Amino acid sequence: MHTKLAYTIRIAILASVAAILMVLESPVLFMPGFLKLDFSEIPAIIGAFALGPLAGCLIVLLKNLIHVSSTQTAGIGEMANFLVGTFLVVPAAFVYKLRKNRTGAMAALVTGTLSMTLAAAVLNYWVLIPLYQVALKFPPEAIVNMGRAANPLIVDLKTFIVFAIIPFNLFKGIIVSTITMMVYKKVSSVLH
Repeated sequence: MHTKLAYTIRIAILASVAAILMVLESPVLFMPGFLKLDFSEIPAIIGAFALGPLAGCLIVLLKNLIHVSSTQTAGIGEMANFLVGTFLVVPAAFVYKLRKNRTGAMAALVTGTLSMTLAAAVLNYWVLIPLYQVALKFPPEAIVNMGRAANPLIVDLKTFIVFAIIPFNLFKGIIVSTITMMVYKKVSSVLH
């Protein structure tokens, strides 16, 4: 019983930190204004490394459930963040579980970043952007135009994915991974 309670408390604390970090978002140069960088996956990765893939997934879910109360996207943005964040955290956790050392952590974070980037491209093209169109009456042309304003290479939905979604997620993965590598060992002893 004590172990389950400690596990639950750790997840709750990390999810709370992630929810706070999710609010502290900032735009990225050369990207459409709605693609904003936040560091909320860092507590999720730390939790996944220390407590396992399920813990990481729960942290990503909880931070989005907390954030949905202040949504401007009818929950679509939070669903997108949950799906894409899960594709970063869960594969990274499984790879790290095989080799719990610095090399394993680097391999895990590279795997998670590539998984997240691929998932973001596929999900945005086939699910999320069409969902914005249906639920919020936000036409793909408006998304493309916002992308073109930031990057003239964006001329349609496919180039939006190639020149906005993919670079943004690679950039986010690199930044989140770098910070995770710098702080994980310092906080992991507290979580164990």
